[in-house]
Amino acid sequence: MSHVITLDQLKQTLGAKLADGARVVAPVLRGELAFFQEVSDLEQASFAPRVRFQNSIKEFFFPRHETLFSFVRQGSDVQLTDAPDFDVEQIVVGARPCDAASLPILDPLFAWDYQDRFFQQRRAKSTVVVFACKESDGHCFCSAMGGAPDNTAGADAIMFDLGDGSFEVRCVTDKGKALFTGKTTESDKVGKACDPPKVDFEIAPIANWVRNNFSSPAWEELSLRCVGCGACAFVCPTCHCFDIVDEGSYSKGKRVKNWDSCQTALFTLHASGHNPRATQGKRQRQRMLHKFVIYPDKFGQNLCTGCGACSRSCGVAFGVRPLLTALAQEVAKSEN
Repeated sequence: MSHVITLDQLKQTLGAKLADGARVVAPVLRGELAFFQEVSDLEQASFAPRVRFQNSIKEFFFPRHETLFSFVRQGSDVQLTDAPDFDVEQIVVGARPCDAASLPILDPLFAWDYQDRFFQQRRAKSTVVVFACKESDGHCFCSAMGGAPDNTAGADAIMFDLGDGSFEVRCVTDKGKALFTGKTTESDKVGKACDPPKVDFEIAPIANWVRNNFSSPAWEELSLRCVGCGACAFVCPTCHCFDIVDEGSYSKGKRVKNWDSCQTALFTLHASGHNPRATQGKRQRQRMLHKFVIYPDKFGQNLCTGCGACSRSCGVAFGVRPLLTALAQEVAKSEN
């Protein structure tokens, strides 16, 4: 038997969490566009599974702008005050499987040479509920990255839209069970995800080519249409470049962590004026090296879930999948 919950019951369950002081993050429509944001009323939320969102749930674990500590100068002394702990329960509902799959990929990064309590506390306090994909588009390539439209990596529960105002619920972890136990009814209805997206490349030979062709002229040729805006990094669920700066004045202020992107020209600009990655070709090379060589060498996982958010959000339809497709052709050339 399966376990089913209606949309009204789902809203009641989440509403009860709100009433208990939890933070609920859900998709919200702004015109025809869908964004993940914190909601105070479940009527704000839109739970229709969809291919595209304008942002990733990443920002509710690794915020765009985050205070690390504040400071106040008192004579010759400086008083430091750490940012408070994240101590509220957080429910993230409605994410795509490829979005949630980023969380276990990022876990080792934030617990490597430094224990990032900010990320770790949000992870520990959060329950993630994903919706199995009902469709894919030409940007999707989760199947190439070991994912699937019903992948449960990073999820505490997964829901399947039954098309009649109800959802099959499959709990993955104890957190998922705690959220849904007693809230569902038994049923013989079983949900189904869409078929995996078809891809025309394999990651392993491409990664090997990337590793061994640092100086190839193909990098510049393939990256000519990139304008270096960095949108790809900001919508990517796994990109995590950040800068740390002090904001305020001499007498008081705060140290903050802000998102950054290796795709912008200023990212590696030295104080001397030298830039070791002065062109978009070099910056795209770094992006692919990081995602498919450097990160897996260090943490055993590719830094990509195949969500396709980068190329969907790109003004010139560039991104990881188009570049992987082009690099697969370079692999073929090298084998002939």
